[in-house]
Amino acid sequence: MSLDMTTPSNYDFFMPAEFSKHKATWMLWPERSDIWRLGAKPAQKVFVEIANAISRFEPVFVGVNQTQYENARNRLSKNIRVIEISYDDAWIRDTGPTFLINNSGSVCGVDWFFNAWGGIGDISRAKKWELLGSYFPWKLDDLVARKVLEIEGVERFRCPLILEGGAIHVDGKGTLIAIKECVLGRNSNLSITQVEELLSQYLGINNFIWLDRGLFLEENNGHIDNMCCFADPKTILLNWCDDVNDPQYEISQEAFEILKRAKNVDGESYKIVKITQPPVLHISEEESSTIDPSEYAIPRLPNMRLAASYINSYICNGAVIIPSFATSFDDRPVDYDNDAFRIYSEVFTGREVIQIPARELLLGGGGIHCVLQQVPYKTR
Repeated sequence: MSLDMTTPSNYDFFMPAEFSKHKATWMLWPERSDIWRLGAKPAQKVFVEIANAISRFEPVFVGVNQTQYENARNRLSKNIRVIEISYDDAWIRDTGPTFLINNSGSVCGVDWFFNAWGGIGDISRAKKWELLGSYFPWKLDDLVARKVLEIEGVERFRCPLILEGGAIHVDGKGTLIAIKECVLGRNSNLSITQVEELLSQYLGINNFIWLDRGLFLEENNGHIDNMCCFADPKTILLNWCDDVNDPQYEISQEAFEILKRAKNVDGESYKIVKITQPPVLHISEEESSTIDPSEYAIPRLPNMRLAASYINSYICNGAVIIPSFATSFDDRPVDYDNDAFRIYSEVFTGREVIQIPARELLLGGGGIHCVLQQVPYKTR
């Protein structure tokens, strides 16, 4: 595969780390009743809490469909900019652009192909749409990145990879960490060498760390933002499981062994900080009954396991937003919530740690990191 002269690497663009300075944060407003329970009202409350918290530290832009504009505008802080934009669902980490910068002070964005985390099965052999991804259709979601880049006024590069923003983390120094299960699974027509070359061309990456598997039963098929993330160029946070009877135990052990052997671009080892996941959480009968059934969306059935991880957090200017999982349905995670808060406070000295209840996001299939997308600050 030869270098495409129209790729960002030709202009020395690279993806900065999330912990670098931001210009702003983007979000999309939740409203789908076949994804979010009770007409998305509980989820909207969480989105408001997240948006208002981040707006204390940096500008926040919230995209909203026309029918929800007034509702969103009236609920969000006045210093948050609300922009009417069409989309299918609220997961802007995966549908929005990945922003890049270069040392000349320019910003651009990568627009990945999006297929709702897996696409559809063979319609010619199915009586109805056989979902492999989370919902259908997703055309409006695939247009989100170009719309955001148009609003931001920066150049767009369309990358020929099916990829979501939640599938990658970078340290801003040339290292990317991802999970084979997801990235290679989405692009089974390409070899790992071809995938790495494209990621190098479009993100300025020259060092890869590959985990084999992601969080157990996570419907995104192995997003890295549930398993581990960079806290700084030399520190990686890892989702940990101490329960030997939980299938996640083996997955976390395997990831730890890979990360222990990993090196950064300078040949240095990483400090690995383990954050124990909460006890297994499940969808309750009550929660399931308040989500509208649809053959075009993945079912949210009683007793389905929720993909709860404290790694699914967000670093913004001066703060880090992390989840809590204690609820009226199951208050066991309180001690785990406290431990996660303590570890984040120890790792992110100089940043305020803000903990926000995130069960409503789990019910929709994601977490805090999944609903946020940073715009980096220009280097000049």
